[in-house]
Amino acid sequence: MFFKRFLCSHTAARHRHHHHGKRWSVKQVTNSNFSEALPEIKACIFNSDFVAVSLQKTGGHSATWQRILPIDTAETAYLKVKDAATRFQILQFSVCPFSVKGSKLIAHPFNFHVFPRDELKVGMPSYSFSCQSSYLTSMAREGFDFNACIYNGISYLSKAQESAAKIQTGNLSTVSGSVEPSAVYSVADTIFMERIESRVKNWIRACKDSNKTEVADALISSLRKLVAGSEVFGSRPSLTIDVCSERQVPLVIEALKEFVDVVPLHVTAKGVGVQAVRAVLTSSKEDKTLLEKEIQDTEHQQRKLVRGFREVIDLISTSQRPVVVHNSLYDLAFIHSKFQAPLPSTMDEFKNSLLSLFPHTLDVNHLMKEIGPFDKMNNVQAALSYLERRFSAPIDMDISNQEETENTNTHGHNVLRVCQLFVKLCSILKIPLEFPGGERITQLAPSLQRTSNTFSSKVHTADVDGVGIRSGNSEKVSTDNLVFLWGLKNRKSSRNLKNLICDSYNVLSEEFDVRMLDRTCAVVVFWNAGVLDRFLGMVEGSGGEGLRCARYNTYRRVCESGLWKADLAECFDEALDESETLSRTEAKLEESVIYWNDDEMINLDDL
Repeated sequence: MFFKRFLCSHTAARHRHHHHGKRWSVKQVTNSNFSEALPEIKACIFNSDFVAVSLQKTGGHSATWQRILPIDTAETAYLKVKDAATRFQILQFSVCPFSVKGSKLIAHPFNFHVFPRDELKVGMPSYSFSCQSSYLTSMAREGFDFNACIYNGISYLSKAQESAAKIQTGNLSTVSGSVEPSAVYSVADTIFMERIESRVKNWIRACKDSNKTEVADALISSLRKLVAGSEVFGSRPSLTIDVCSERQVPLVIEALKEFVDVVPLHVTAKGVGVQAVRAVLTSSKEDKTLLEKEIQDTEHQQRKLVRGFREVIDLISTSQRPVVVHNSLYDLAFIHSKFQAPLPSTMDEFKNSLLSLFPHTLDVNHLMKEIGPFDKMNNVQAALSYLERRFSAPIDMDISNQEETENTNTHGHNVLRVCQLFVKLCSILKIPLEFPGGERITQLAPSLQRTSNTFSSKVHTADVDGVGIRSGNSEKVSTDNLVFLWGLKNRKSSRNLKNLICDSYNVLSEEFDVRMLDRTCAVVVFWNAGVLDRFLGMVEGSGGEGLRCARYNTYRRVCESGLWKADLAECFDEALDESETLSRTEAKLEESVIYWNDDEMINLDDL
């Protein structure tokens, strides 16, 4: 009965409040109040020293083996995260600009509800996305309103999508400051500009003459404007001047400079670049200023509609503030994929691209390692409790817009815990987070500089608050010492498979270890290369009682080729079908090193 009641959102909220003590107020931002919240968060970001972020996603992996495992190198871990960031969606994006004054943490938390609606009807940002049931269940327990998110969430386009949308939709834009006049014009250019000037003069004359025309001559006036090609832009006369190429655009603009009452506009067409230049005739200098302001306001509103929540990402990027996260590889990959551009193919390319967005990213997991070995923690709150029991580092929280509220469905608390954990760790490690005289932090402390832009790739479950503290006892193992086994039939536990290898292949149990990666595949680590070669020879020579094996190169190829089947064994079968069965003498790629840690491996008996 208690378990059923706990699944109720109100009961779950009261349970969290009982354990967390004082309730925190986090400003909830949806599409309805996004415009008014934007100036507020801009001021908070630029007046703070750090910005913490925390994401609530629809999933993290589609199958057990697709989680980041201890056997993964940095490259295979990135390939897994790349697939997850492409497949799943962000529904909540929590942002908390903060500063530290003595032992006081001054925080300004915001929780943005986002949803990828196609506002411009161009098929972006997303036609579809995947959901992982355990993630949605966790959000439902916290009282998350999925209807409000879908209908009132803030949409967005990435930078790459915005550029594509401008081409697809076509629109008007000002040309002031965007066209550089040429120093030398050819004879053809000069003739072209003279024709443009003559045409515009005749058009302006026709427009002015029409104001003096009697009613009886209305038909003649209309015919004159038709011949001149006159149109209407709002209530003002306009003339569209077609161009054959981008080269003719600056020529038209240069020709229009002779006419002080004319405002030139770019006309872009769907699927192409600039198609024409539209000249708009104003009645006076004041009217010209008014028109230019109207166009600028329209462009600003259009940019806000297109960018949506990405305005917040751009503010963080422009501020150059260090970004604090607790699961950097996952979170930053999602941010890059949704708001910057599609993720590049390699980890190095991803790092270089991300540096242009956030120059400094700090992961609390790396600071935890500076403290020393701890028992593994399940979430940020557990890590905070652990530190509070063992260290004296009191932190006072000063949260802006803090209000006493009975609303139990307040989301975004995790970003405050990330801030608190980061500040507490820095206090324990004696890392300064402020400078005398209230100066802004211009350079990170050496301890932070060492961990800046170093990505964490820890094993994560559906607990989106998860932050683990490694227990240590890890051994360096070369990827050349790993063998993947599948075709296990009923041998679906590490113990049974290890007994089979010992009994059938005359290998001592001390010479290797076995762990299950999912229900169909296991990984075997051999501590001695000679034993590994002997084992592979026996498996390949005897048929292995249905067992199949592969080296790490094949696992790397599975990740690179995007074979993200539910069962790892099926992925290996497809990879091997595309090439010859691997042998002991296959060419070795560059040797990589991983950390083998029994505590972080998957044990199917516990699933």
